[in-house]
Amino acid sequence: MTVAVPATSTIDLFSDDVLRNTEAVFAELRELAPVVYLPANDSWVVTRYEDIRDALGDPATFSSRAVAFNEQMNEILSGTSLASDPPQHGDLRAVLTDNLSPRAMRKMKAGIYEKADELVRELVERGSFDGMADMAVHFPVSIVLDLIGVQGDLRERILPWGEAAFNLLGPMNQRAQESLPIAGELFHWTHEEMRGEDLAEGSIGRNIWEAAERGDISHESFGYIVHQILAAGMDTTITTIGNALVLLARNPEQFEKLRQDPKLVPAALTEVLRVKTPTPAFGRRTTRDVEIGGTVIPEGAQVALLYGSGNLDPRKFENPETFDISRNAVDHLGFGYGIHACAGQGLAKLEIHGLLEAWATRVKSYRVGEVVQRLNNFTRPYDSIEITDLVPAGE
Repeated sequence: MTVAVPATSTIDLFSDDVLRNTEAVFAELRELAPVVYLPANDSWVVTRYEDIRDALGDPATFSSRAVAFNEQMNEILSGTSLASDPPQHGDLRAVLTDNLSPRAMRKMKAGIYEKADELVRELVERGSFDGMADMAVHFPVSIVLDLIGVQGDLRERILPWGEAAFNLLGPMNQRAQESLPIAGELFHWTHEEMRGEDLAEGSIGRNIWEAAERGDISHESFGYIVHQILAAGMDTTITTIGNALVLLARNPEQFEKLRQDPKLVPAALTEVLRVKTPTPAFGRRTTRDVEIGGTVIPEGAQVALLYGSGNLDPRKFENPETFDISRNAVDHLGFGYGIHACAGQGLAKLEIHGLLEAWATRVKSYRVGEVVQRLNNFTRPYDSIEITDLVPAGE
């Protein structure tokens, strides 16, 4: 086998320009090589769909002990299912997935759909609103905080805590440094202050506490798991709801297709996740020398798996830039793949399916005006989305 000289690029994955133009930059990297070394991040980026999926399916080689791009955060995350490998990962994941099982989701469906329809009805009556604050943020925050059992004035503090935690998954740049004290409040509460009695009876948070009391997991793991759900259980869902509103407005023929056939709601969500991946890059660390496409990534290297690049890889998806809700790209990487596939995806799907179904049922047409992006090291959220010219269904 002939080993290629590694392709390199001066791109910084976490620069403002890349955060604003992620898909275009990822396309450049993807066409440069299947693996590209970035000196600015001291990282080896894997750019193409099949290679990313293979890496996600090989946790023995691509360890999750470096999901973040700084050592301080990787140490903090040690002991969570997000940043652990087998066999430890299985035990931690089980506590999380037991409370987010398909059976548990089925019990929640009617209530979540009812709340989604009520919210959409109120927003349609308004006629114009901020798609982020009034829908994308409001809905999942209320659902997740109820699910965890967070009560009182703490509910107002959770969202900024979660966003700060995501900034800390990148390098220790200015965004991460500014987020440290905010994310530290979340860590302090979940690991030092929170008790089972602080969480509502029957909630997932209370159930996890009781698992720690029984000895199924350590009390330290209890804090980590709740921390993980609160930090990650809202922000990616919020980002995806905002992306759905923008994509459907900018592709009105696709929104009309959804209106005519609401059964396309699940396929519409997969296409949103494919075209605008909410967490476009995740970290890993190699446990051995590994060859991809003729390039050897050395043992102990920081790797960036570019989910957002794989989801737009023309080697996998025909006309990948086209937003087509009938594509039904169920094998997208928006929720990851393998043992670390998003544990909360069942809940995220319920929330977003409920909103999209209500939106397609109650809205005939709408338009987005000004759309403002918010820069985050790990997610790609909007700060605001102006929803205008909304015509209710039946008019």
